[in-house]
Amino acid sequence: MKDKKPKNKLKWLWVPNSADVDNATSLRLAATVLERFGHPNPNATGEPPVHEPPSSPGGPLEQAVADDLGATLPLLDPSRRWVVRRGRSIMEYAQYQHLAGVEVAIENDPNLRVTLGTDYLITPDVLVGIEGTPTLTPHPWLHAALACKWTIRSDRVQNIRHENSNMIRHRRGRLPHLATVTAEPLPSRLASIARGTGEVDVTYHIAYQELASAVALEGNPGQQAAWDEVTGQGRLRDYALVARSLVDW
Repeated sequence: MKDKKPKNKLKWLWVPNSADVDNATSLRLAATVLERFGHPNPNATGEPPVHEPPSSPGGPLEQAVADDLGATLPLLDPSRRWVVRRGRSIMEYAQYQHLAGVEVAIENDPNLRVTLGTDYLITPDVLVGIEGTPTLTPHPWLHAALACKWTIRSDRVQNIRHENSNMIRHRRGRLPHLATVTAEPLPSRLASIARGTGEVDVTYHIAYQELASAVALEGNPGQQAAWDEVTGQGRLRDYALVARSLVDW
């Protein structure tokens, strides 16, 4: 991403679109991750990137995750009827179908709407369902709900925790796997979503191995400690493990 009037901490003309421009460590880590993927830092080479990255990568990340799981899960376990969707209401799934009745009840009752609120109207970024399971409704079973966030910021962390807490509270039946998928390069920010008391089962990183290498090269004790904490406790894992985790779970 080109910074036409460089205002980032390192005064780079080109900045990785996963980096926080106000944080030098974030910039360096994101750049090193890209180098591990074979994309030299254009600020060092003087040559602009071959491809201009999308300015809003969140949507493409969601689509890539949905496409990947939609293709991989049936191959790993063809015995189950997998259904992978983007941005659908949890009310379309067996554990939460009862909420449709709540929505009808409060639709024309302002007092009830104010009392109960509408926090249950949740549409996760990527939903993994299984059809043909023995449920009380014809709706598919919600096996996993993935929040796909290109980067991690405090507001996104709060949104994820809030939505997941509501899915935990309102479910009827077994809880889906509640996870986050991200490209955030700063371990301290990853820790803000990886730490917790159960609203998020695990956070998956799409460049796990590359970031591990970048953190080691950066030599920042605080960021290395945060990385060691969340990876050592299994709170941050490689995205390459997602499909197998869903099949084995």
